[in-house]
Amino acid sequence: MSDNVVHLHKDPRPIADEAAVTTLTVVPDPAPAAPVPLWVRSGRAVKRIATDENTKSAARAVTRHALYTVNGGRIVARRTWDGKTGARYERMLRAAEAAGNYEVAEEWEDRLQRFREARHRRRMDLLHSPVDAAKGVAVGTGMGIGVLIALGIVMALNTKDIGEVITPLQVTIDFIVTLIRIVQVVWGTLIIVGPLLALLALWSVGSKQQAAPAWALPDNVRNGEGEPITPSIVVKALRDLGIPAMRNAIKEMGDAGASMLGPIRIAGCGVEVDVTLPSGVATNEVQQRRRKLAENLTRHEHEVFITIPEAARTVRLWIADSGALDEPIGPSPLVTDESLTANYKTGKAPWGQDLRGDAATISLYQRHLLVTGLSNQGKTAALRALALWLALDRSVQFWIADLKGIGDWAMFDGIAQVLIEGPSDDHVIQATEMVEDAVEEMNRRIEARRRDPSIVFPPLIVLVDEAQLAFMCPVVGDDRRPYGGSKATSRYFMAVRKIHNQGRAVDVLMWQGTQDPTDQNLPKLVREGAHTRASLVLGTESQARMALGDKAVDGGAAPHLLRQGLDKGTLVVASDGITIPAGQASITVRTHFIDEDPAKGVADRAKALRDGVTTLRVVDQSEERDALADVADVIGDALRLRTNEVLKRLHALAPEVYGDQWTNDRLKSLLEEHGEEPKKSHGVMVIHRDHVLRALVNRDENGSASATQ
Repeated sequence: MSDNVVHLHKDPRPIADEAAVTTLTVVPDPAPAAPVPLWVRSGRAVKRIATDENTKSAARAVTRHALYTVNGGRIVARRTWDGKTGARYERMLRAAEAAGNYEVAEEWEDRLQRFREARHRRRMDLLHSPVDAAKGVAVGTGMGIGVLIALGIVMALNTKDIGEVITPLQVTIDFIVTLIRIVQVVWGTLIIVGPLLALLALWSVGSKQQAAPAWALPDNVRNGEGEPITPSIVVKALRDLGIPAMRNAIKEMGDAGASMLGPIRIAGCGVEVDVTLPSGVATNEVQQRRRKLAENLTRHEHEVFITIPEAARTVRLWIADSGALDEPIGPSPLVTDESLTANYKTGKAPWGQDLRGDAATISLYQRHLLVTGLSNQGKTAALRALALWLALDRSVQFWIADLKGIGDWAMFDGIAQVLIEGPSDDHVIQATEMVEDAVEEMNRRIEARRRDPSIVFPPLIVLVDEAQLAFMCPVVGDDRRPYGGSKATSRYFMAVRKIHNQGRAVDVLMWQGTQDPTDQNLPKLVREGAHTRASLVLGTESQARMALGDKAVDGGAAPHLLRQGLDKGTLVVASDGITIPAGQASITVRTHFIDEDPAKGVADRAKALRDGVTTLRVVDQSEERDALADVADVIGDALRLRTNEVLKRLHALAPEVYGDQWTNDRLKSLLEEHGEEPKKSHGVMVIHRDHVLRALVNRDENGSASATQ
C-alpha cells in the first residue's frame, strides 16, 4: 500500500510567492500616559505666577514701601544722632582734610569746639533742673490755688453766699477729672494709632529720599526719567567711576563727599555743577570716563558735558534733563523777525542756542571762518545762516564758490558779485582763480591804505563751500603749478594762506566749509588760520583736534562724541567772537535750521536793501568776449557805476580777457567807438547804464543796416 496521499480537491487559495509575502506586525495600543504628578503641576503654576509681570510689580511695590519705612527710620535716627552729637562736624572736618582744604578744616574744628562747649553747659544745667523744676511746680500750684480762691471770694461777696468761695477751685478739679476720663477712654486707641502714625512719618521720610534698592523703585525712577540731580547722586556717580583715588577719598569723607561740589545751578534745560577733585585725581581721568559718568547719573552720554574751568583741579559738569536735547529748538530770528537787520562791525549773528537754552550769537567782524564735520550733518545750513544774516548789511560783498553745486547757495544770485556752482575740476579752477582775485583785491586795498590810512573798504567775504574738493584737485596748470594740494606750489592753498595772513586788515575774509577733515583735504596751516572754528559731528578725536585745535579738545570740546544723524546742526565752536563761559575753550551750539524757502525769503529782503547787484556767473575764458555786452552785464540794474567799479567787475567776470591791459582809457575808447563816453558825477567818472544800452542798440542797428546794403 502506498504512503502517497492524493488530494482529490484543489486548494482554492493561491500559492503566494515567498518573496512577495509581507509580514504584518500587529502593534498593541500604546499604554496611556502616566499622569503628571501633583507636585510638578503645582511647581509649574507657582513658577508661572512668580514670573508674571503683575507679581513682579507687586513684589517690588511691597519691598519698596517696606524699605521706605525701615530706611526712613535709619534716616531719622541719623539726623537725631547728628543733632545730638558732633558727628556732622567731624564728617565735614574729615572731608575738608581729604580735599586738602585746611582753612575750611580749621573752621569746622572751631565749630565742633563751640558745639561741645554749648553741649557741656546744657548738661551742667540739667544737674540743677530737677530742683528748679520742683520749686517751679510748687510755686505755680500755690499761685494757681491762691488765684482761684481769690476769684471765689469775689464771687461770694457778689452773691452773698459763702459757698461760692470754693466754686472756682471745684470747677478746676472737675475739669481735670474730665480730662483724665477722656484720656482713659482714648488711651487704647492712641496705643494703636500712635505707632501707625510714627510708621507713616518714617515711610514719608524714606519715600522722599527714595531709600530703596534701584530694582524696587518705580519704572520711571529706575529708568532715570525725571530723576533730579542732587549732591548725593553726583557724589555716588563720581565714586563709582572706577578711579581708586576718587573712591578712597570719598570713602574717607563719609557722607560728606558733597563738600567736593559747588552749588548745583539750573542752566537752561539742565543743571551745572563744579566738582573740586580730591588730591591725586586728574581732570582728564574724569573726562575719559564720560560715558560711565553719564550712565551713573542715569543719563545718556550725549546728555553730559565735561569742561575744565579756570579753577585748578576742577571739572564742570553740565547735565541735561532726560530727553531735553532731543527736542528741536525754535526757528531763526531771521525768519520770524522781518525787521531784523545786520551790522558787520558791531552786530552779532543769531546762530542758535547754547545748551543752557540761551541765544547763541556770534560776531563776524574781521574773522576768518572754518566750519567742518561729516557729510549731511548741517554744515552748509550752518554756514549759510551766517551769510544770510550778513547779507542784510548792504555794505558787505560776497564772492561765493559752491563746489557741491546742487543749488544750496542759489538764493545768493543777486546778492553775491560772483557765484560759482558745480563740483567738477573746471569749477575748482574757477574757485581757485576767484580766491586769487581776492588776493589781488586785498593787495590793492593794502596799497591804497598805505597811501591813505583813513580809507575804509567794504567787507568782502570770500566763501568756498566743500573746500576739500579744492585741496584735493589733481589738475596742474600751464605753469606746472597744481591747483590743489598742501604744498607751497598749490595755487588754492597759497591763495587762502595769503588771505589768512593779511586779509583781515582790509576786511577781505575767507570762509570755508569742508567735510571729514584730514591733513590732505584740510592742511594744518589753513585750519589754524581761521579765527572762528566750528565742528559738527566727527568720527575720531584726531579729527576733532584738526577741526578745533588741541587747546579746545583738551578743554573738553568733543565733536567726535556727538551722535551722527541725531545731532544734526549741533556745533562745537571755538572762537573769541562768541560768548564762552569763563574757563572754557569752546561752546556747544544747536544752530537754527533755515530751510530753502525761508532762506529765499531772507535773501529777497537782502536784495531789496541793495542797489541791483548783478551776480557774475563765471564762464569759459577761452570763448571770444563781447566787451560792450559785458559792460552792460556788469552794470546790471544800477543806474550808473564808477569806471573803477566797472573795471573790477569785468576783471572778476573774465580775468584772462579783462586783465591789467584794461584801463580807464581803454574803457573810455570802447564807449567812444559806439558814440558814448563816460561822464563825471560829483567829480568822479561814471558810466551810465542807459548810455551803454543805447550804444548796444545803435551797434545792432548799424550792423543790420550794413548787412542790408
